Amino acid sequence: MIKIICIGKIKEKYYEQAIDEYKKRLSKYTKLEIIELPDENNKSVDVIKSLEKNKILSNIKDKDYVITLEINGNKLDSVNLSKKLEQINLNYSNIVFVIGGSYGLDEEVSKRSNYKLSFSDLTFPHQLFRVILLEQIYRCFKIKNNETYHK
Repeated sequence: MIKIICIGKIKEKYYEQAIDEYKKRLSKYTKLEIIELPDENNKSVDVIKSLEKNKILSNIKDKDYVITLEINGNKLDSVNLSKKLEQINLNYSNIVFVIGGSYGLDEEVSKRSNYKLSFSDLTFPHQLFRVILLEQIYRCFKIKNNETYHK
């Protein structure tokens, strides 16, 4: 099972449509759960990150393999990400991806991570990044199954 824990709501209809499309495509390969947690505001950065940390960690189980999306994480191409997910699935039935809020992840969430992953040195809007993550997960399953899609 793939679980995506993310801070913030999807506000744009076109992002919702893209997410729904990838959820539908992924249903052929895996169970998918997206946990959307409300973002915090009107507080200091430290308080916001701490509140978000509590929400994130309460949705992670001890047996989950956690991949945090962090700008300073490891960079993989799609083929190697596919191989990485396949290796993880040998020992873990649940892979949890964590997308932090606007200020990033609290250190405790980062410490809980089994693997820190970065898609780029660029900064992406959180709503768009959710679509990008789903597309890459879908691409990984296509690669793993030797199906046409990945080029």
